Amino acid sequence: MPLVDGKSLLLEAQRKHKAIPAFNVENMEFVQGVVSAAEKMEYPVIIQTTPSTVRYASVEYFAAIVKCAAEKSTARIALHLDHGDSLQLAADAMAAGYTSVMIDGSKLPFAENMELTKSVTKKAAGYGVSVEAELGTVGGKEDSASCSQILYTDAEEAAEFVEKTGVDSLAVAIGTAHGFYKGEPKLNLKRLEEIRNKVEIPLVLHGTSGVPYETVQKCIELGICKVNYATDLRKAFTEAVKANFSAEGVDPKKYLGAGRQAVEAAAVERIRICRLG
Repeated sequence: MPLVDGKSLLLEAQRKHKAIPAFNVENMEFVQGVVSAAEKMEYPVIIQTTPSTVRYASVEYFAAIVKCAAEKSTARIALHLDHGDSLQLAADAMAAGYTSVMIDGSKLPFAENMELTKSVTKKAAGYGVSVEAELGTVGGKEDSASCSQILYTDAEEAAEFVEKTGVDSLAVAIGTAHGFYKGEPKLNLKRLEEIRNKVEIPLVLHGTSGVPYETVQKCIELGICKVNYATDLRKAFTEAVKANFSAEGVDPKKYLGAGRQAVEAAAVERIRICRLG
């Protein structure tokens, strides 16, 4: 079926007290694995790309791959720009056919973040595309952006930010980090409750790879409607390719196919978490 908009999926998840898993993809095999998992689980998903991924190819390349996969599928799929770092990149993604974009101004001062986000929501209105923003900072490294310190999202600021920018969803910082965790992450669930009490739009959890499943589900119960996964899928794909690579072999389909199967298995497991069983 055609790509769907991200906002409709998140609002539906919010009504049902579930979450939509959002998977970062790196190539065709990632896309195929995620779509196969969505079909198998009969559950919608968001497929997303980061700025470095679309610099490696382009938003047009990935939009074409994902649109083709969606049109051949029975699953409901949205295509999202993750951690968009400029109005221009967000606009390029919209023009290419992305149905959702994130503008990440979280490293900017509050007022500048708000102005940048407003410029993207204004542009998105003309395309009918939903917009995600971030307030506070998620730790770790995602793409070229990195942060050694987690700055929790302030609930009062979040309410003002949402009201003045008109965003459709908000990524919040409650203790997660991008990349690999060195120990079990400690999330501030009380802060999440405070934000949920002040903000009505769907909330997003970044840096979820490595967070215990029970903790993710508790966050969903407290208002998280979109859960991002990147590192888990990259790890699964890479390990499968390594295990199936042969220096004597000349057919990439064999080891890339193994990577695709590993991505599907990882996605199935995480879809199960987001639908709460």
